[in-house]
Amino acid sequence: MSDEERLEPALYVVGTPIGNLEDITLRALRVLRTADRIACEDTRQTQKLLNHYEIHTPTVSYHDHNEMTRAPELIVHLEDGESIALVTDAGMPGISDPGYRLISLAVRHGIRVVPVPGASAFLSALVASGLPGETFKFHGFLPAKSGQRRKQLEEVRDLPRTQIFYEAPHRIIETLKDIVEVIGPSRHIVIAREVTKLHEEFLRGRAEVVLQTAEERGELKGEITLLIGKAEENEKASAPKESVSQMVQRLMDRESLDEKDALKRVAKELGIGKSEAYRELQRSKK
Repeated sequence: MSDEERLEPALYVVGTPIGNLEDITLRALRVLRTADRIACEDTRQTQKLLNHYEIHTPTVSYHDHNEMTRAPELIVHLEDGESIALVTDAGMPGISDPGYRLISLAVRHGIRVVPVPGASAFLSALVASGLPGETFKFHGFLPAKSGQRRKQLEEVRDLPRTQIFYEAPHRIIETLKDIVEVIGPSRHIVIAREVTKLHEEFLRGRAEVVLQTAEERGELKGEITLLIGKAEENEKASAPKESVSQMVQRLMDRESLDEKDALKRVAKELGIGKSEAYRELQRSKK
């Protein structure tokens, strides 16, 4: 390798394709070719990309289960003057993917961190969604448990910006039901599925219509980005708020809980005492 080709010693945070292998920059390819090593979320997955572009740089694994020990090891290599490219299976490292620990450790050690921009699932979904993109918030994955998920949906219900989440395909229908109940059936939402891949698809419309479409089709497969349109002024004024009685009944119906256990869950979700929740339940029954 000539001096002109050699990378400056640094940690290069490299964006990789989220599906279509053509979605990689010339700069990213140069960095991957000329780095001393590539730290990968999954070396087998990254090897497919490297093979496609005939890149032979050595790889080392760096993922959620080994980052506590691997990050310090990589810092030693960086302090010895190496250049390391950090990649994940898809997209930008550190965005709902491993990377933060190594990047923050490099910063603390005074090591140069160089971003090499690339594909991003949530940004790609946003620009094609048809929803306002001038202000938005990306949250990562929604909570898996219904109560926590509904609480987060309540927190964003009245906000005047587009909300973006990742969601697992086996939970998307339940999440859509929660959106209809918590945020309202008329809120505009978009499901972006398999963005940049062969079966890329966008389901756009009001929440109740998208839910009906999803239920008719059964489980939606693939990687899913969920976008919720911003609250309109008329929606804020009329947004339905679930009563304690309705919350208790929902848990009893969905999770087969008895009233006592359901009430405990509701009190915890609302951050109130069980006695206060019980009094509210009795008032709503009258």
